Amino acid sequence: MACHGVVKALHIVGRRNSEFSVNKRAGPRGDASLLITRSGVSGRAQLFSPQRRVLNRHREGPEKMHLSANEGVEGVRFAVTGGQGFVGAALCLELLRRGAREVRSLDLRAASPWSQQLLDAGVRIIQEFTVSWFAGLEELTSRDLLCRDIRKKDDVRRALRGVDCVFHLASYGMSGKEMVQAGRADEVNINGTCNVIDACHEHCVRRLVYVSTYNVVFGGKPIANGNEALPYFPIEDHVDAYGRSKSVAEQLVLKSNGRPAKSDKSTRLYTCAIRPAAIYGPGEQRHLPRILSLAKLGLAFFRIGGSDVKTDWVYIDNLVLALILASMGLLDDIPDRKGTPVAAGQAYFICDGSPCNTFEFIIGPLFRSLGYAVPRVTLDTSVALAISRIFLFMSTLFYPWLDSKWIPQPLILPAEVYKVGVTHYFSFLKARNELGYAPMVSPREGLAATISYWQEQKRRELDGPTIFTWLAVIIGMLALFSAACLPPVGPLKWVLDIHLFVFRSLLVIRLVFAAAVAAHVGEAVYAWFLAKKVDPRNAAGWFWQTFALGFFSLQYLLKRARG
Repeated sequence: MACHGVVKALHIVGRRNSEFSVNKRAGPRGDASLLITRSGVSGRAQLFSPQRRVLNRHREGPEKMHLSANEGVEGVRFAVTGGQGFVGAALCLELLRRGAREVRSLDLRAASPWSQQLLDAGVRIIQEFTVSWFAGLEELTSRDLLCRDIRKKDDVRRALRGVDCVFHLASYGMSGKEMVQAGRADEVNINGTCNVIDACHEHCVRRLVYVSTYNVVFGGKPIANGNEALPYFPIEDHVDAYGRSKSVAEQLVLKSNGRPAKSDKSTRLYTCAIRPAAIYGPGEQRHLPRILSLAKLGLAFFRIGGSDVKTDWVYIDNLVLALILASMGLLDDIPDRKGTPVAAGQAYFICDGSPCNTFEFIIGPLFRSLGYAVPRVTLDTSVALAISRIFLFMSTLFYPWLDSKWIPQPLILPAEVYKVGVTHYFSFLKARNELGYAPMVSPREGLAATISYWQEQKRRELDGPTIFTWLAVIIGMLALFSAACLPPVGPLKWVLDIHLFVFRSLLVIRLVFAAAVAAHVGEAVYAWFLAKKVDPRNAAGWFWQTFALGFFSLQYLLKRARG
């Protein structure tokens, strides 16, 4: 069945869409299991450098077959859609570390924080490379290699030529303003997935690992220790386009399992889906930066839901390990293996295995370590939902301009309320029994690495007071200036009267204003020279911020100098 022909059917199914849940099993399957043998993890968890593991494949009977940690990776060509993202970059680098012959990164972005690291490691970023690395394939022009968008079928088709295994990570609409842009979410998550599947079918790709989401089964109703036997959440009941479109895309991927290749009917495409929990780790860009930016401004007012609400998280190295294990679980050329690969047509929940309260596990410790105020007010989920719907309405009003930088991110949206305010956590038992997945980095190690990263980031950036201090100082200085220097016309007369009540005479007002300006200038000059010693890269920023805020800014620089 053609991929695009299935999309309409999946939408029509609606509440009966659980029939598309290919997997109904949650336990071991005898001779089709992979077991990870842990030799121990020592030292601090490092991003992009997962510890090596040895995998042993156990079969019923006396025979035991050993798979190396690099089985199905060494000498293999991979393509990673979304390869310049947080997870994609980590995966690309780990594949190369394990001996992959070639790793191609397909991403809409021309650059990301990991672009240079990927290039240095030898990852083939399609946008940046010439046709020389397509040697042996039909001749292409440089224009053909501008694969910036998985929504373009021809671009995807050309980029996946000659690939053995595809990791499909590219998606849209996970957080912030993107969640409101339903049309684009459908184009990327559904149409883009169709293009990837069709390209795999055309080029005899044998393995396709799809990165899905908890939201394919979760839609706001509590789930405790769920497993893969749960039906899909009804498509029409999703509160955001991301969850709905990812659900459709996952079903398309799993329905394509076992599909014969277009040019070689003996070659089949084997597919599986990984459903990760909320992802954290050094460099994560989706959730924590947005939360921390609000905290820095002093706008993190409240927490959502009680302390009894529990959710899952997964550390980046653990997720990368699960993805590689999933690709191994799709291998169909292992000696003595009979039948279809263990992971073929299956979905797996992946997490750290330690359900926790989001605010107590990561937000509270992170805020305290960075010196930000921890929210003390707790909002009931129903109240938070009402507030989130206001932000959703406001974002919808500005829909045509959501891509503009001057449109701020919404404080919170309904799907995000459910994410942190409603209990939902899952078991990775099936992934352990069938793929051999076991978290290699503990939550404590992962949190420590994440906090260390953000502390270092804060040391690299200009620090300062909350937005309320900015408003108070700027408004105060403008009011003092108007009272001291401007004629008392209209509302300015009220400003002058207030200042006269406080300072008693116009002369005193002018002296106070002159002293304030002199103090700000002097503090700004001092900040410049001090920053040249302790934070030279931000010296200009410290000068202008201290010129505007005076000691309210200087105290942060003094604290950094003492530290």
